[in-house]
Amino acid sequence: MPGPSGDTSPLPRPEETRSARVVFFAFDIAEAAQIRRIESIRSLGHEVASVSFRRDNMNARFVPDWPDLPLGPSSNRRYLLRLWRLMRAIPRVWRNRAILRGSDVCIARNIDMALLALAMRRLAGPREARLVYECLDIHGLFTRADALGAAMRWVERRVLAASDLVILSSPGFLRGYFEPVQRIATPVALLENKLWTGTDALPRPVRPPPRKPGAPLVLGWVGSLRCARSLAILAGVARHFGPRIEIRCHGNVHAHALPEFDAVLAAHRNIRRMGAYRYPDDLAAIYAGCDAVWAQDLWQAGGNSDWLLPNRIYEASYFGCPSIAVEGTETGRKVAGDGLGFTIPEASAGALATLLEALGPDRLRAVSSGLLARPAADFRLTPGELAGRLAPVLPGPPGIAPSAEGRLAG
Repeated sequence: MPGPSGDTSPLPRPEETRSARVVFFAFDIAEAAQIRRIESIRSLGHEVASVSFRRDNMNARFVPDWPDLPLGPSSNRRYLLRLWRLMRAIPRVWRNRAILRGSDVCIARNIDMALLALAMRRLAGPREARLVYECLDIHGLFTRADALGAAMRWVERRVLAASDLVILSSPGFLRGYFEPVQRIATPVALLENKLWTGTDALPRPVRPPPRKPGAPLVLGWVGSLRCARSLAILAGVARHFGPRIEIRCHGNVHAHALPEFDAVLAAHRNIRRMGAYRYPDDLAAIYAGCDAVWAQDLWQAGGNSDWLLPNRIYEASYFGCPSIAVEGTETGRKVAGDGLGFTIPEASAGALATLLEALGPDRLRAVSSGLLARPAADFRLTPGELAGRLAPVLPGPPGIAPSAEGRLAG
């Protein structure tokens, strides 16, 4: 099939320019990334509704201000329970199928919600509604070599065959999984995890913030905190440097993935839990307070973590903060190739400590200045870019010229 270097002819797109009705199938309506995606679609003038589960690890008080059909609680892992809840949700969606009437596009994030969207499209219609499968992670279930992995890949191939567009956040997913494993023939668009600030850009610093002489190096870990290997590496660095470093952990801690988090922090006075933050309001202060950020995800090394591009590299770069990643991963290639910061040869505390020992203030400031000199659109998703990615399935909004860049396959 055509890849990044193959056929780049335009995909079919709706002839008329108008607003559309979009229904999101959300695995967690309170997840920050899902909220950002819905808000970004609304900013283009499209009408949005959602069919959603909710998890309990973030934004517990969030209430959507768009029409939403709640399906009850979901959970991290616990796959049999999630399957049961998914099956139990079908009658509820059927009873409330009016939410689907007149929809132009259904966007489903992850395989659970794609299956639900397919089921309801066939049961309730309209059959002409286009299906978008948005895949921001390749779960470990899909890369297993056993019968369960084969079954999951078979199910996903059925979803891919029924989809009109697949949205990926990293070209690594296409090269590492969808092309060689799934032999994907569905049109694919790249929609990177860039900073979303609505139609107005957030102010950026003109120059890197000044650092106090003799102050400890501040290394940030920002976002959804779920990676045990990263925590172990940062703890090793904290022991190596002692008072010469401060590690700041900003974001929601996934307790199911990091049950030892509190114990590690209790044993290291130079690792601080900064807590959850408001997106995007608090980002400028977070990154202004860091000399660099640990950007590498190692949660599912050898698969998903090797292929993804995390949103923290775009956020940090937008505010002039260098990222640190591991060579040989998609994140490492992006950081090195685009001059976003620094890479280390292996994922270890020793390798990270060696790099940090060599990073003087002048070198960090030079990289920071270079990032701040870059166009904001390198790191921030614009309405035009979003419209261009979704052009195959959504009409372009009036007054916004869609960008055609970022299409991986046609």
